[in-house]
Formats: sequence, structure tokens, C-alpha cells
Amino acid sequence: MPATEMNDFCRSYARLCKENGAEPQESVLQHLEETSERSRLDLSAQSLSVETCGALGKLFQDELQFTEITLSDCMLSEEGAKLLLHGLCSNTVVKALDLKGNNLRAVGAEALGKVLRQNKSIRSLTLEWNNLGIWEESFSRFCEGLGANSHLQRLDVRNNQINHQGAGDLALALKTNSTLQELDLRWNNVGLLGGRALLNCLHSNRALRQLELAGNNVPSDILKAVDHAMEHNQERQNILCKSRNMTHVLSKEVLSLKEEKAKQFLDLMDTIDKQREEITRSSRVSAARVGQLQEALNERHSVVNSVKAKLQMTEAALALSEQKACNLGELLATAKEEQARLAESHAKELHQCRKGSADREAKLQCELSAAHEKNLQLENQVDELERKCKMQQEQLFQVKEELAHRTAEMKLRTVQAEERLEMEKKRFKQALEDAESLRLKEVDHMTHHMEASERALQERIQRLEGVRIRLEEELGQAKAAALMERGQIEEELIKAKNQAKLEEHQRLEHLEEKLRLMMQARDEAQNYCLQQKQAVTDAHAKESQMSLQVEGLKRQVEELQQELSRKEQAKVSEVNKVRVELQEQIGRLEAERALQEGMREKMATLERQLKVLCSNHREALLDKEGEISSLQEKLRVREAEISRMREEEAQRASFLQNAILAYVQASPLGSLSPKK
Repeated sequence: MPATEMNDFCRSYARLCKENGAEPQESVLQHLEETSERSRLDLSAQSLSVETCGALGKLFQDELQFTEITLSDCMLSEEGAKLLLHGLCSNTVVKALDLKGNNLRAVGAEALGKVLRQNKSIRSLTLEWNNLGIWEESFSRFCEGLGANSHLQRLDVRNNQINHQGAGDLALALKTNSTLQELDLRWNNVGLLGGRALLNCLHSNRALRQLELAGNNVPSDILKAVDHAMEHNQERQNILCKSRNMTHVLSKEVLSLKEEKAKQFLDLMDTIDKQREEITRSSRVSAARVGQLQEALNERHSVVNSVKAKLQMTEAALALSEQKACNLGELLATAKEEQARLAESHAKELHQCRKGSADREAKLQCELSAAHEKNLQLENQVDELERKCKMQQEQLFQVKEELAHRTAEMKLRTVQAEERLEMEKKRFKQALEDAESLRLKEVDHMTHHMEASERALQERIQRLEGVRIRLEEELGQAKAAALMERGQIEEELIKAKNQAKLEEHQRLEHLEEKLRLMMQARDEAQNYCLQQKQAVTDAHAKESQMSLQVEGLKRQVEELQQELSRKEQAKVSEVNKVRVELQEQIGRLEAERALQEGMREKMATLERQLKVLCSNHREALLDKEGEISSLQEKLRVREAEISRMREEEAQRASFLQNAILAYVQASPLGSLSPKK
């Protein structure tokens, strides 16, 4: 920003502060005066007051030239953050906003949600080291704003105390948001449920390329699944970019071809117009000459009939007329030479047109045959993929049946264990009363061990279920991609056929029009020959000269026929050019076939992974059976102890809950906590 504009900004800031009844901050004014960057406003580590925030918010509404605003570590209050963000709602210039380390909470989260809902220019938003996730209702409004936003591309919410419920709200927002490409959630408290919700939202979100979840207590299998989804989205975006570039290049080539054809057509029409003008000019000159000759003959006949005695005068007149005839002959010879040159140039152009049309026709035929063969190959590939999908679905169904069978067995065994527990309770009740103090520690150890084993079993089941869902999704995506590629190739074939037919039809019409014009020119030339013959019969003295003119016209007709043959050769050359273009398109189609082979290899790797997962699942089930048997034996020994410990733990939990509630109500956070 120039110095004058920065001075105006400082004066506006001081004026707004005074209007609000407060003095401007000297540190802020000094920092603004020292700023030399034109498009970046950096107020990092400046303790901004509420009045300063209000003034800056009003200035941001005026759409200054700041494209990047950095307000990190500014110790913003809730009211100050609200005033600042309110000014950014209507701003259309700012591209990047940094609010790192400002302890933003409920009010800040709601204001940020409003900014995301209304602002149309911010592309990068940094919110690291804040407390947006503490109040769930406010964070849900922030997530609603993110879901309604269609311009933000990068969001950094590291260290914001986001729990699993906040991660669920973010997942709902990502299902509707189609522009966010980078999301950083590191060092929060997302956990297993939050990680699973984010993984599920990635099935419908195809725009997100980078999702960071380190330091959130998320299992490694979910992290791997998220990384795999991100890689899949990146590959999809790359493929889309390549397809757009290819379509752009093809459209440019088509436009250039159309322009070249239009230029050729206009040049050909210009040459035809020039030839017509020259023919009309030559016909006028010849008609004038014939009129002059006719006048000379009439004069001679009148002189011979009126005065025979004046023979010498007539001889002199004849000498003059012969001299005039010689001059006319010389003019006719020059006109014939010019016409011959024009005929040669026209013949060359016609030859080139015929040659090009022949080349393009052959090229189109080759391309159509190659595209038909490729279409058959793609159909065979699609059939193979469908058969593989059916086999994998059958395997998945078998795995589901085994899982259901195992769960039923586990339920049956738990019922039997409960019955045995009831029997053992009655048997060992008296013994447990005597050994209560000694068994407390053992019961604590057993409960912790049981909870750990149950969590491990649940995590394994969830992991297997996630792997199954991911495999089904990948199979569906591969099948859909194959169908889409097949449809696109068929559409391209149909378009190429229609375009080739249209171009061929236009060329044929153009050549027929040229041929019709040439035939008209030939007919006119023949009529002109007849007129010249009739004039020769009238003028006996100039009979030899007129015969020479008739022979010249015959040569012109032959030259026109030669021009037609040359134009046919030009048509053949154009067809050859079209063949070359079709060969280039065949090369592109072969590249697409290579991509299809890569998809086949991916399918094979997925099948191998499925087999490995099935074997791991069987081993896990065997391990579970061994653990269940050992747990049943331990349960038979410790049943009575567990019952009494449950009662004591319930009493302790109630006491602890009452103590926590009392502590929360007595603490300063009690007034800010949402009422249930």
C-alpha cells in the first residue's frame, strides 16, 4: 500500500477511536506507520482493546486493499473479536485471515460462523491455539457456517479442544462443503468416535485433499483409512485436471481447424470471384472487338456497293482495317496469356483441396475402425470387472455370515455365564463377606482387565467393519469409473462420426458448387465460341483470325477440365490430413487404455488385501474364543466379588458425580456452562 493510503488508514483509525470516546493505541499507530507492505496488515502480538477492534471492524467494511490480515496473539476479548469479525462479513478483498492464539470461545465461534456464511473472498483461515470446541452449541454454529461456505480452501483449527461431538459437527459440515481442500485438526481430542465420523463424511466429500488428525487419540486403522481417502481424492482431482486440460486442447485444435477451413473457403471464393470478373472483362473486350470488326465490314460493303471506281481508296481502307486487326490479335494474345496464368493458379488450388479432403477421409476411416476395436476391448474389461465384483460380494457375504454366527455364539455363552453367576452368587455369598477386605484389590485389577479386553474386542470389530465398508466403496467407485469412461468414449466416437460426416458433406457441397460454376463457365465459353463462329461467317475477310480465337477458347475449356482434376487431387490430400488427425486421436485412446490397465492392477491388489483381511479375521475370532474361555473361568471364581464391587462402585460414582457437580457450580466456569 502506498504511504499516502497507509496515512489515510491511520487517520481514519484515530478518527473512529475518538468518535467512540477513546484514545487510539499508540503502539498500533506506530506499527501501522512502520508497515511497508502494500497488501498485508500484520498486528501480531498487539494487545488490541475493544475500541480498537470496533474501529478496525468499521474500516474493514470499507474494502481496503488488504488481502492478508494477521491478528495472532492479540489477546482479543469476546466483544472485540465480535466487532472485528462483524466488519469482515461484508469485505470482498481479504483472502487470508490469521487469528492464532486469541483464546476465542463461544462468542468468537458464533461470529466466525457468521463470517463463513456471509463472506465470499476468504480462502485461508488460521484459528490455531484457541478454545472454539469447549462450548458445543457455539462450535456447531461455526460448523454450520463452514457447511454453507463455498469459497474457503484452507482451515487450521489445531489445539482448539475439539471433542468427538465437535468432530461430528465438522463431518456434517464437510458433507455439504465442496470447496475446502486442507483441514488441520491436530492436537485436539477427537477420539475414536470423532475419527469414525470424519472418515464416514469422506465418502461423500471429494474436494478435501489433506486432513491432519495427529495427536487426537484416533486409532491407526482410521488414520490409514483417512490417508487412503485423501490419496483417492488427490488422484481424482488430478484426473479431472488432466481431462479438463485435454478438452481445452481439443477445443483449441477444433477451433483452429474451423478457422483454417473458413480461410480456405474464403480464399477459394475470392479466386472464383476474380475469375468471374476476368471472364466478364474478356467477354466485354471481345464483344467490343467484334463490334468494331462488324462496323469495319459494313463500311467496306457500303464502300464497295456505292463506289466501285474508288478501288484505291477501298484498298487503303482495307490496309487500315488489317492493321487494326493485327492490333486486336495482339491484344487477344495478351488476354489469353493472362487467362492461362489464372487457370494454372486455380488448378493448383483445386489440386490442394482435393488432396486434403482425401487425406482427411482416410484418416477418419482409420480412426473409426480403431475406436470400434477399443470399444469392444473396453466392453470386455467392464464384463471382467463385473465378474470380479460379484466374486468379492460373495466373499463379503460369507464373512458377514461368519461374523453373525460368532456373535450369536458369544451371546449364548454370555447367557450361560450369567446363569452360572447366579448359581455361584448363592454358593459363595458367605465366603465373600469374610474375605471382603482382601479381594478389593483383585476385583479392581479384574475390572480393569475386563474393560481393556472389551475395548480391544470392540476396536477390532470396528476396524474390520471399517475395512469392509472401505472395500465396498472402492469396488463401487471402480465400477462407476469404468462405466463413466465407457460412456465418455462412446460419446466421443459418436461426436467424431458426426463431425466427419458433416465435414465430408460440406466439402462435397462445396466441390459440387465449384463444379457447377465451372460447367456454367464452360457453357458460357461454348456460347461465346458459337457467337464468334457466326461473326466469322459474316466477316469473310477476318475468317482466319476468328478461327484462331475459337481454338483458344477450346484450350481454355481443356484447362478448366485440368483444373477440375487438380481440385480432385487436393480433395485426396485433405482426406489424408484427416487420417493423420484420427491417428493422433487413436494414440490418445491408447493412453486411456493404459489407465484402464492401471485400474485392473489396483483391483488385483484390493483382492489380495481382502484375502489377507479374511485370514486375519479368522485368527482374531480364534483369539477371541480363547480370551472368552479364560474370562469365563475367571468369572466363575470372582462372581460374588464383582456384584458387591459394583454396588460400591455405583455408590462411589454417585459420590464423585455429586462432588464434581458441586465443584463445577462453585467454580467460575459454572456460570458459563450451558444449562441442560
